[in-house]
Amino acid sequence: MALRVTVARLNIKTVCTGSYLHRINSSFIRMKHFNSESPITKHTKQRMSTKRVIVNGVIIGVAAGVVYSYFSGFERKLPGSIVNTSVQISVLKQLPSDLKISRKVGHDDDEIADLILFQYPTCPFCCKVRAFLNYMKVPYDIVEVDPMLKQQINWSSYKKVPILLVKTINGYQPLTDSTMIVSALATYFKDKTVNIEEIANFYPPVSFVDVDGKRKTDIMNKYFVMDQDESNKTKQLKYDNERQWRQWSDDVLVHALSPNAYRSLSEAIDSFQWFSVAGEWEKNFPFWETVLMIYGGAFMMWLISKKLKKKYMLNDDVRQTLYDECDMWVKAVEENGGKFLGGSNPNLADLSVYGILSSIEGCVAFKDVLANTKINNWFSNMKTVV
Repeated sequence: MALRVTVARLNIKTVCTGSYLHRINSSFIRMKHFNSESPITKHTKQRMSTKRVIVNGVIIGVAAGVVYSYFSGFERKLPGSIVNTSVQISVLKQLPSDLKISRKVGHDDDEIADLILFQYPTCPFCCKVRAFLNYMKVPYDIVEVDPMLKQQINWSSYKKVPILLVKTINGYQPLTDSTMIVSALATYFKDKTVNIEEIANFYPPVSFVDVDGKRKTDIMNKYFVMDQDESNKTKQLKYDNERQWRQWSDDVLVHALSPNAYRSLSEAIDSFQWFSVAGEWEKNFPFWETVLMIYGGAFMMWLISKKLKKKYMLNDDVRQTLYDECDMWVKAVEENGGKFLGGSNPNLADLSVYGILSSIEGCVAFKDVLANTKINNWFSNMKTVV
């Protein structure tokens, strides 16, 4: 019995260490060969790896470009930063073919106008330019622009008024921005040996980012009349004072007008009806355009005036703001000791303030100003000389 058990164990050991183990080893070898990568699998993985490298490279490149662009343009994001170089204003070789002169302003029947003013009749900035031209007794032609459609300035990339075209030997030089127009013409009238095209280059337009992060365009040197004699301190203070009040009229006074002229919807309609009479809209535009400008314009400006009141932090009683600004101006004139800020004759600040205030002369707001401030004498004196 013990002998049979021993023999059985030997047979089992022989089986396990013999052919059976051989079969196990063969199966393992086949499985190992099956799990190894075939040439097709290797090629596919290589292609996937190449694509991954390319995609990663593109992502890294884009990210690097964005980072570089951000930091290289960081200065452009700072409020007040200039973001482009000055640009020369191009000359028009000829006038637009569809140009329609609305009105001629002359001081002598024989005078030929070399100036064409594109304007709204009661735009304060346009009124400022007209005040200067009238005071200088310069003849000019007027093109009334539809404030809603603006088709009269389709030829221009600049879509605001005033635009002044000055005739030159090469065509017509466009001047934009009311303050720049006045300074450039004042420079030209001082010395007509320098042509207006050269003078325009003294006032290059530049774009910048304001404190609200919005991109704006302004004119460099626009408060300066070139070749002004500031050889001594007295003259320098005189012109500094003039420039200060010219800027005040642009940055402070003008922003008090719209909230007052359009204080209510009824006042806005009254104002636009007066604008229609002053600009002879019924004569210059079709009836439907006139109606659109009066009622559509009044409604829009009524809404806009509310935003302007908030933006420029005017008093809840906007009339009081206008009264205060006018009294401040009168005080400055009185302290200077003459009829005008310029003395016995108005200077560019006088003309600027007069032009801006004359834009609301037919409105209820202006009648209230005359009744509640001391500006009447100065304004009457200005109206006489202008």
